[in-house]
Amino acid sequence: MSASLAAVAYIGATILFILSLGGLANPETARRGNFYGIVGMTLAVLATVFGPRVTLAGVPWIIGAMLVGGSIGLYAARKVQMTQMPELVALMHSLVGLAACLVGFASYVDTSIEFAGAEKSIHEIEIYIGILIGAITFSGSVIAFGKLSGKIGGKPLLLPARHWLNLVGLLVVIWFGYAFLQAPDIGAGMMPLLVMTVVAVLFGIHMVMAIGGADMPVVVSMLNSYSGWAAAATGFMLSNDLLIVVGALVGSSGAILSYIMCRAMNRNFISVIAGGFGTGEGGAPATGAQPAGEVTPISAIETAELLGTAKSVIIIPGYGMAVAQAQHTVYEITKFLREKGVNVRFGIHPVAGRMPGHMNVLLAEAKVPYDIVLEMDEINDDFPDTDVVMVIGANDIVNPGAEDDPSSPIAGMPVLQAWKAKISIVMKRSMASGYAGVDNPLFYKENNRMLFGDAKKMLDEVFSALKG
Repeated sequence: MSASLAAVAYIGATILFILSLGGLANPETARRGNFYGIVGMTLAVLATVFGPRVTLAGVPWIIGAMLVGGSIGLYAARKVQMTQMPELVALMHSLVGLAACLVGFASYVDTSIEFAGAEKSIHEIEIYIGILIGAITFSGSVIAFGKLSGKIGGKPLLLPARHWLNLVGLLVVIWFGYAFLQAPDIGAGMMPLLVMTVVAVLFGIHMVMAIGGADMPVVVSMLNSYSGWAAAATGFMLSNDLLIVVGALVGSSGAILSYIMCRAMNRNFISVIAGGFGTGEGGAPATGAQPAGEVTPISAIETAELLGTAKSVIIIPGYGMAVAQAQHTVYEITKFLREKGVNVRFGIHPVAGRMPGHMNVLLAEAKVPYDIVLEMDEINDDFPDTDVVMVIGANDIVNPGAEDDPSSPIAGMPVLQAWKAKISIVMKRSMASGYAGVDNPLFYKENNRMLFGDAKKMLDEVFSALKG
């Protein structure tokens, strides 16, 4: 394949990637967006493998690597549950960071192309920054995977003088960056490059360990942005225009998404990076006004009676629904009620679950119609006219303390106003606080009922009672 034909293929792939991002912005067009992405990536891979920069001797190695990687991806796609998507996404981000590091070291020791003068300095800066971003992305994503999968607790690890530690790490990176650029040969430059890599890995670990469970949706989108910039840095190191463009697209879209997530939590990006917000589920409630009163429990049969006599119902899913894998039962209940003429809709908070769009993905998997799945801003005004609100495994996103209690750690955070409905039913295993570590006054309100137990088991009982 000639260089000009490869360039045309790269342009076509870039257009398809942009169309893919546009399609993924809406659940109804997400399938088409995925298709555009698949076609674009196939075109990009073919243009690269059969392009002018790959020798015939290298093609078998590349095809072998693609077969191994494709087999692993196919296995993961078949085995990983939809509820495990957040940790899978974090794990994939770590691989992008690792690839950037490996490409950086390979580019540095590669002597097939000689650089001199300013061109040499620019190439080494690309390598240094690429490995720096890649190492942070790799280690941070591994820790995020551990937190999202439950292998590492959600409580933030706050080391003494942690901000000073970060500052010292930054100064070390700058100092060894200067030493790296001044190194006369590869042997002398390898030591500062390795030191920087170790510091970057430690910084990634420290940064994500300090972030509490309540901020994990922001962390996922933030690491998505980092992985994009790592891919762009890899493109600079390899002089691959497509990687640069695609990496910039992913990096910038991830940054925008992080900003949207922060707005949805009434937090700024710097405060998320500084960490400290949120505890592991079930941790001690954070400071703030303590709710007064007693909770009113309800049974599955009573819940079914309320749903059966309601004219309008709003369902608010949360991480508890994902853990219990109750989305399919939720769909069956929704289908049954809609057939009886009940107006059933879903209210989705931007940070519900453990990654952006987590609840949308689960509901789409269960075949819940897209047109009844509404964002927080679209449905919040409808709660006063709603007969029953069912909160399934959500906590912080329906906490009225965000609006009523200025001393609450989540004060000012936009929330779904479930307490304004005629009756709200909260499904939880226990009275434990959510990932923000904040007690919820909704549980104690006169119009609220608590349905305790595993979400899947209790919803099955509710569905049985509805049919009976």
